[in-house]
Amino acid sequence: MTDTRHQGEVRMADAMTTATTDPARERLRRWRLVLGGDAADGTGCALSGQDAAMDGALTALYGTGDKPPAGRDRSAGLGASAPSVARWLGDIRTYFPSSVVQVMQRDAIDRLGLAALLLEPEMLEAVEADVHLVGTLLSLNQAMPQTTKETARAVVRKVVADLEERLAARTRATLTGALDRSARIDRPRHHDIDWNRTIAANLKHYLPEHRTIVPERLIGYGRASRSVKKEIVLCVDQSGSMAASVVYAAVFGAVLASMRSIDTRLVVFDTTVVDLTDQLDDPVDVLFGTRLGGGTDINRALAYCQSRITRPAETVVVLISDLYEGGIRDEMLKRVAAMKASGVRFVTLLALSDEGAPAYDREHAAALAALGAPAFACTPDLFPEVMAAAIEKRPLPIPDVV
Repeated sequence: MTDTRHQGEVRMADAMTTATTDPARERLRRWRLVLGGDAADGTGCALSGQDAAMDGALTALYGTGDKPPAGRDRSAGLGASAPSVARWLGDIRTYFPSSVVQVMQRDAIDRLGLAALLLEPEMLEAVEADVHLVGTLLSLNQAMPQTTKETARAVVRKVVADLEERLAARTRATLTGALDRSARIDRPRHHDIDWNRTIAANLKHYLPEHRTIVPERLIGYGRASRSVKKEIVLCVDQSGSMAASVVYAAVFGAVLASMRSIDTRLVVFDTTVVDLTDQLDDPVDVLFGTRLGGGTDINRALAYCQSRITRPAETVVVLISDLYEGGIRDEMLKRVAAMKASGVRFVTLLALSDEGAPAYDREHAAALAALGAPAFACTPDLFPEVMAAAIEKRPLPIPDVV
């Protein structure tokens, strides 16, 4: 049922890209593209020209109905031929917008088992690169032949560069402001005065006859010096369901590591723990140092992170995981409680991606919330605000829907 609905959504997105002047004809055309031309579609509408070509590209992936053709185990027309897939990739990039192309590529990989074809350089050069494709390539990294690895790295590097361009400047600006505001001083220059805190601290000096406050003590923002002021630890679950989160975490880790006032550590884990901090100058190296899939031992990962904390009151630990713990649950919770008691600001993100909250362990999420570390999904655009709030030790901007 889900596949059918998804097929309809893609077909409807295509149907909206072209319109005719006859409203009745246009409705039939859209329904014909959505339904896929099965004998029971009931529209009686024939397609021609570009509409027919688009319908053919859709049918090659989604078929014309729920039942596979006789003698085949799937309802699609791509087969396993690299040339035919290459032509199809070219067709869909011609007929559909980039956002639809990315959805269709993901469906082709999932429905038709085309992941193996991504091990061929010519296939990688033809696909529309996005975060999900990077996740697929990383999961295939161990099986990837040497002849394909350089092409795969080029694809990953392009996506990473696009993400950095989109996210880096805003992240640096937001966190620089947070670092400055977290450094309070008592003798600020005029433009550094924190008026809200100054007024609150001097309310007892209100003069009714003048209807004003005479501040005896000024509170101001400091300016973050070039020495390290905060430590941030990104602890990232690299199980298969967290692929997009791993990609974004690598990009943000590299951005944070470029800021002199922040000492950044990136740790990835499954049942083992790998510290990738020394590779943060190149997020592509970070990504190819991960190993998507496997089990999960959050407790072991947090134990490692805890052992590396030197200034708890100036440290933010960000756990990015769906919380399906394969290790010792009670020990994990005790470890989180101990870090918070020592002064560490602990943030739990169920995902760092555009898709929202994935399936996650609700019991563990509730237990963390009871410790004062509520778990929520975070989009890449919200992440700088979350980190700024954590640095300033103010309430986190938790989305309404988690």
